[in-house]
Amino acid sequence: MTNPAYGSSLQPFAGITTFMRQPATRDLEKVDVAILGVPFDSGTSYRSGTRFGPRKIREVSAMLWGSNQTLRVSPLEQLRVIDYGDVDVVPVDIQVTFERITNDVKTIHSAGATVITLGGDHSIALPLLRAHHAKFGKIAVVHFDSHGDMWEYDFEGFKYSHGTPFRRAVEENLIDTDAYLQIGIRGSTSDLNDYAMATQLGARLLTIGDAMKMGTEKIVETIHQTVGNRPVYVSFDIDSVDPAYAPGTGTPEVGGFTSFQALEMVRGLNGLNLIGFDIVEVNPLFDHGEITSLLAANLAFEFLSLLALKRNRVQ
Repeated sequence: MTNPAYGSSLQPFAGITTFMRQPATRDLEKVDVAILGVPFDSGTSYRSGTRFGPRKIREVSAMLWGSNQTLRVSPLEQLRVIDYGDVDVVPVDIQVTFERITNDVKTIHSAGATVITLGGDHSIALPLLRAHHAKFGKIAVVHFDSHGDMWEYDFEGFKYSHGTPFRRAVEENLIDTDAYLQIGIRGSTSDLNDYAMATQLGARLLTIGDAMKMGTEKIVETIHQTVGNRPVYVSFDIDSVDPAYAPGTGTPEVGGFTSFQALEMVRGLNGLNLIGFDIVEVNPLFDHGEITSLLAANLAFEFLSLLALKRNRVQ
């Protein structure tokens, strides 16, 4: 694991830009965490470009030195982490791409590793949830987003897009709806009943108004109370963060979280039975100074730190 071409001791401007310069390999022997890229944006409804998200997140992750001072853990010393590379997506075929995503994650799971996924648009959450359900059964979901992504149909009746993954996941019985939280929901909608529809399907909504009144400490407390000891999957749409802090996204909504609030909430997931994480909707084409990609890389690092802490608790 001490290959100088990747080594984390190198300066940020040096080395090969895998995630945190960890080895690029598909050898899963004794691997604890695999970083998986899904460069797919054919489920996008407005601004395409999130297919470039995984590459840019990896590039800016060279700024991460490896020790998390807030959580007091050095995850690369606790876990064997690899960069598994990207799913071989098919830009013109969303269902074939979904199958490939699910199959790659199942392969990683079969080796006993946890997956951190770099997207890609939010449609990829559905095949990711399928793969996690196959291993863990019905799962709790903590879903940070400005949009509920629970539309009935999108684009002339097509079932799959980045506006539908969580409705499809509920319909496929992948999610434990007693433990499904949507956090940061806001913005204009096409129908006044959008929020009520999501609630009827089993989601518990914390709109941005609710969240700001509660504060991050109370949000974290609510997550823990709702999820309990269930296996929990975390899906983080970068547009849950205000575009002042994360402009590089496909469907920005004003009035969101700050980058610090986002970090606080993810850190607050410590102690949960975490089984997987995705960070999606990073669109480098609309970014400024790489701040969106840098936030995404840091959020992935925080989740990696949480997995190291989880391992320490289990040992």
